Amino acid sequence: METNLPNVLTLSRIVAIPVVCLLLLVNAAWAAWLALGVYTVACVTDFLDGYLARTWKQQSRFGRMLDPIADKLLVASLLLMVVGIDRLSGVHILPAAVILCREITVSGLREYLAELRVGMPVTRLAKWKTGIQMVAIGFLIVGDVGPMFGPLSTTMIGVYGLWAAAALTLITGYDYLRAGLRHVSPDCEPVPPAEQSERPAPVKHTDPARDAS
Repeated sequence: METNLPNVLTLSRIVAIPVVCLLLLVNAAWAAWLALGVYTVACVTDFLDGYLARTWKQQSRFGRMLDPIADKLLVASLLLMVVGIDRLSGVHILPAAVILCREITVSGLREYLAELRVGMPVTRLAKWKTGIQMVAIGFLIVGDVGPMFGPLSTTMIGVYGLWAAAALTLITGYDYLRAGLRHVSPDCEPVPPAEQSERPAPVKHTDPARDAS
């Protein structure tokens, strides 16, 4: 592992997951607000690790591998937790399921396209989805101990935000799937490891893992 600040920030996001999950199991207002604080710091590291890696030219294979894993672990764990503690119930579980299915699908596509040395850049709409999703989960973490916003409780704002994120998830997921399927054909064979250093990449690589999920 390459030890630098961006990688440490990424690792800290993984470390924050069990802390937030355990705090959510404590039925107390202070625990909900503390969980939100830890979660907020984790979300900030999601921006900082990529920004610092690019600015300080400390991008690494380890960081590219770990960053999307940390993001998906954080989102999946907290969606399961808010369902488990009944912040989401009934039909409102559907957007959580849509988001999780999209993450699995896009991860599979990226893994397949990586073998073909084809990049899948992150779209602007996907970044909006990630932002709305992060904010919605934050509201759900606080839950009913949070303040009222007019006729809406903190929980309901989180629920509606998650529905909005799920709608964007369907759009961006379809875009990624359509782009990925263009490369799924008998002529698109994975590049053997021995040839990867000799064969030029057909698409210029970006750093999608460090931009957003």
